[in-house]
Amino acid sequence: MSHTSLSRAMSLASPSEKFADLFTPKLVTVWREGYTRAQFGADVVAGLTVAIVALPLSTAIAIASGASPQAGLFASAIGGFFVSALGGSRFQIGGPAGAFIVLVATTIEKFGYSGFVAATLMAGAFLLAIGYLRLGTYIKYIPHSVAVGFTAAIGLIIFTSQLHELFGLRLDHEPAAFLPKVEALWAARGTLNPQAFFLAVACLGLIVGLRAFAPRFPGLLAAVAFALVATWGLDLQIETIGSRFGALPQSLPAPSLPTLALADWWRLVPAALAIAVLGGIESLLSAVVADGMTGRRHRSNCELAAQGWANIASALFGGLCVTGAIARTATNIRAGAHGPVAGMLHAVMLLAFLMVAAPLASHIPLAALAAILTLVSWNMIERDQIAAILKSDRGEAVILLVTAGLTVFEDIIVGIAAGVTLGALIFMHKMAQVVAVETGEALFEEDRADATEEGGGADPDFLVYRIAGPFFFGAVNSVAATLDQIGRRPKIFVLDLSRVPLADGAAAHALHNFISRERKHGVKVILAGASRGVHRTLAAHGVNSRLVHFSPDVADARAYGDNHRIDKAIAET
Repeated sequence: MSHTSLSRAMSLASPSEKFADLFTPKLVTVWREGYTRAQFGADVVAGLTVAIVALPLSTAIAIASGASPQAGLFASAIGGFFVSALGGSRFQIGGPAGAFIVLVATTIEKFGYSGFVAATLMAGAFLLAIGYLRLGTYIKYIPHSVAVGFTAAIGLIIFTSQLHELFGLRLDHEPAAFLPKVEALWAARGTLNPQAFFLAVACLGLIVGLRAFAPRFPGLLAAVAFALVATWGLDLQIETIGSRFGALPQSLPAPSLPTLALADWWRLVPAALAIAVLGGIESLLSAVVADGMTGRRHRSNCELAAQGWANIASALFGGLCVTGAIARTATNIRAGAHGPVAGMLHAVMLLAFLMVAAPLASHIPLAALAAILTLVSWNMIERDQIAAILKSDRGEAVILLVTAGLTVFEDIIVGIAAGVTLGALIFMHKMAQVVAVETGEALFEEDRADATEEGGGADPDFLVYRIAGPFFFGAVNSVAATLDQIGRRPKIFVLDLSRVPLADGAAAHALHNFISRERKHGVKVILAGASRGVHRTLAAHGVNSRLVHFSPDVADARAYGDNHRIDKAIAET
């Protein structure tokens, strides 16, 4: 076997493929593979399961965003259909997401709902441009600590936005900004409605209990059904969707464009860019999660183009902005989906519900939807990731705290921009330290991560690869894609990290996913030559001695691998 280097594989994987191949939807790929009746049956079950989850979630997100409940359902039905039909991921489920609540609420408060619809249309056009110009690759330069800090901040803001529904408070106007919102809530504390509070607590308890003891049961829908029955049976005096928003429509509206002056469109550009960037990050993050759960690989630029079409379509019908929804995508996979048809069916089923059961949905208590969003906000705060970042790297900890703080107290765009800028500055500082101490080379020499296969020898059961250069968020996708292209699975796989001066959380996550996958196929993975700093970062993110063996160098890894094979052979006999 010829020992093809990892760096050569990277060059072969560079953007030289045909446009048609890069932007062929996964739906077409599935049809080309052969789509059977059994696979369609699996997609029907998965689509129904996801629709059950998406129904209350889409409605709750819309209301929390300051929009009408049908805006969330239109987004899931129309936008979700386009995401699945045109996207570059087999399992992506599109719809409104909790991460957008603050941005949408702020945009509606500043420009009205017509202004928000216009911003969504523009965001769709931006996403189309990013996708078709193949710029989606650059979204990987968002540091992991920025994503974690931003998501945690949004979770806190969502929770705060639901307090008035959880406690049944009466507010003439609820500000979108965090501190004014807290002041308004405190001022309204005397209007607490005990019936709404106890119903919300009961719904929370029901959802948590079902997740613990019957995880396959649709807990969100069960909570909504319980709240409907309790409100009707006990004649509770609490607000419902119908009492606040009126009856839900039983059909789609005619598509239309917002009528705004040219100056107003120009003023919406920052909001549209924020929606596009946030939607791109969220959708690609969801696609990566789906890849990790299934072993498949998505096409990022195709996915972003699909998100663009989905947002344009949703906006034409007055729906919210759309992105890939991580929780619903994971539900789709766990429900046994085979491909994009499941997501398309989920959208059709939501539309059917709107046409048939809209009068019933009008009686859903807002306290029940607040309970659902409270759990959504809790799950958005990745406590284990926050702890790992705070313990492993002071620089990334600063990035996380600055991003979260500015997102909560200032603005979502300011928070992300500050986090990315700070991440770039800290990274350059680290590079300066590494270059000065270890190589003496100029700071602005070409700086990239590559890897070359070294010393594989004639032993087909033993394979050694070396990663050279800083293993950070900008290099993760290239290295991960190259590792995925390795043509054979040996019994012993050695990854030489002796020439990796530093690694960050994103690299550790990518390595963790690769090692876990190889272990499932019976491959023993050894990491050789990791420096103390790299070892510490990997261990903080789960790549520790329980998952992988660490050797001081490749020679020691070879000796350990030989002993491991001997021990395994003895055990098998």
